[in-house]
Amino acid sequence: MTAKAAAALDDIPDGYIKIRENLEMLKIRLKRLGAKKNPTYRIIVINSTTKREGRPVQELGHYNPKTKVMKLDKVAALEWVKKGAQPTETVAYLIKNCNDDGTLNYVKKETVKLSKKAQAKAAAEAEAKAKAEEEAKAAAEAAETAAEEAPAEA
Repeated sequence: MTAKAAAALDDIPDGYIKIRENLEMLKIRLKRLGAKKNPTYRIIVINSTTKREGRPVQELGHYNPKTKVMKLDKVAALEWVKKGAQPTETVAYLIKNCNDDGTLNYVKKETVKLSKKAQAKAAAEAEAKAKAEEEAKAAAEAAETAAEEAPAEA
C-alpha cells in the first residue's frame, strides 16, 4: 500500500471500511448447468469472489437434483475442506450423504406435510381418541371399584 493510500484510509472514520482478511477464500459450491427448468450441477472448488459460472480451481463431481444422481470425488472434497475451503450448505449435505464410491445415499423424508384443514382434523381426531380412552379408563376403574365393594358387602 502506498503512503498516499494509507493517508486516505486514515481520514475515513472507523466502520466505513470492511477489511478483507483473506482474499483467496475458497468455496466448494454448485455450478449450474442444463436447460431451463432442468438444472444439473457440477460440484466445484472456486474462489469465493468469483461468479457462479466462473472458472473453477477444481471440479469434484456432478449432481442432478431431479433424478438424485451424483458422482463425487469424496476424498478430494474432504482434502479441500481440510485445507480450509468452505462448502455451501447444499454441498455439505451432499458430502455428508455421499457413499464411498461417490454416489448419493438419498433417504426420502418420512414426514408428510398436511394442509391446515388436515392438521385441524388430525388434531380433533387425536383429541377425541384421547377423550374416549380417558372415559374407558374411568369406566374400567368404576367397574373395578364396584366389583371390590360387592364381595365385601356379601
